[in-house]
Amino acid sequence: MPRFYFHLYNDVDAPDEEGREMPDLATAHAYTVHLVRFTAAETIKDEGHFVLDHRIEIEDEHGTVLDTVYFKDAVKIEG
Repeated sequence: MPRFYFHLYNDVDAPDEEGREMPDLATAHAYTVHLVRFTAAETIKDEGHFVLDHRIEIEDEHGTVLDTVYFKDAVKIEG
């Protein structure tokens, strides 16, 4: 099973040193959307805001970026 790494780029860059084994990129993408939403919610609770251009990049075992999930793509803001 392939290992994916989820590198967070927000106010503090947080590289993922361990990664997670997942069956495929679609599963890794869905997991990343969950991580982005969780991180955005925690940032809103702690800071009162979040930045739409912050992101999590999904990398494979060879260091190739396979996908990027921006905060703005994982949440819906309604007025």
